Amino acid sequence: MGQLFGIIEFAFNVYYYMIIIYILMSWLPQLRETSFGEMLGRLVEPYLQIFRRFIPPLGMIDISPIVALFALHFARIGLFSILSSLV
Repeated sequence: MGQLFGIIEFAFNVYYYMIIIYILMSWLPQLRETSFGEMLGRLVEPYLQIFRRFIPPLGMIDISPIVALFALHFARIGLFSILSSLV
């Protein structure tokens, strides 16, 4: 069961860093037009769109990715809590 926890932890960490990289790429829009940027966008945008529907941008600042990162963190904690109670 320890390997399962490790794999899930790794998947959450990878997605977490994918979101952070995608956020940083927004500062340089030409990076999002590369093949890596487009692939990252296809993986991250569906998750971020959920939060953008409910949290409008504050002027030039979009705080929905920050809320999305917090939600991902709490989802990880909740999943590990559920899995550890099953063991």
